[in-house]
Amino acid sequence: MIGFPYFVVTVVVLVLLLLISMFRILREYERGVIFLLGRFYKVKGPGLIIVIPVIQQIVRVDLRTLVMDVPTQDVISRDNVSVKVNAVIYFRVVDPERAIIHVENYLEATSQLSQTTLRSVLGQHELDDMLAGRDRLNADIQQILDKQTDAWGIKVANVEIKHVDLDESMIRAIAKQAEAERARRAKVIHALGESEAAEKLLSAAKTLSAQPQALQLRYMQTLTEITGSGQNSHTIVFPLPVDLINRWVGLGEPADKKPPPEEQG
Repeated sequence: MIGFPYFVVTVVVLVLLLLISMFRILREYERGVIFLLGRFYKVKGPGLIIVIPVIQQIVRVDLRTLVMDVPTQDVISRDNVSVKVNAVIYFRVVDPERAIIHVENYLEATSQLSQTTLRSVLGQHELDDMLAGRDRLNADIQQILDKQTDAWGIKVANVEIKHVDLDESMIRAIAKQAEAERARRAKVIHALGESEAAEKLLSAAKTLSAQPQALQLRYMQTLTEITGSGQNSHTIVFPLPVDLINRWVGLGEPADKKPPPEEQG
C-alpha cells in the first residue's frame, strides 16, 4: 500500500501535464492546421486554442510575406548569349489548408518552381531585354509563378531580377556596340546640322538676291570684317558685285564689236 500514493501522484502529474499541453497560443500572423486522427479537421488561430493530445495534431503556418533568394541560374538567351541570373521572390501563404495538404513542402516547391520559371522565361528573350526591360520580365515571371502556386494556397506578390552577370568578352562586345551607336548618333546629328545650315543659307541668299540694297549692305559689312580682322594689315580688299563688273565691261567694248541692230522688216 505504500506505493499507492506514488501512483496517484504520478497519475495526477500526468493529467496536469496533459491538460497543460492541450493549450496552445498562436501569434497574430500564425495559423494552426488541425488534424483529427490523421484527417483534416479545421484551421485555428490566432490566440489561445485547444489541441487534444494524441487525438489531434497541429501544424503551424506563418502567414507573413516571405523573402526567398533564387540561386544563380545559367541562362542562354534567345540570341545565344550565356548569362548568370539571380532573383528574389516575395510571397505569402493565403490558404494554410492547401499549403499543408496539397504540397509536401511549400517552401522547397516554390523555390524549385521559381528556378525553372526564371530559366524558361529569360531564355525566350534577348540580352537587351534582360538588361533594359527588367520590369516587364519581372511581371511575366510573377504572373506565371502566381498562377502555378495558386493551387498550393500561395500568393506571389513580387519578383525582382537582381543581377545579370556577363563574361568579360561579352562586356567588351557590348561596350564596342555602345561606342558605335554613339558615333552613329553623332554623325546623324552633324548631318542634320549641315542640312539645316544649308537651308538657312539658301533662304538668306534668296532674300539678298531679291533686295539689291541688302546685298550692297552685306558687301560693306564683309569689307568691315576683313579690314578690322588684322591690327597691322595695310591691305584693303574691296569686293565688287559680279553684275556691276559685267556692266563696266559692256560699256567699255568698241562699237564695232557691238552687235548690229536688227534690220527693219
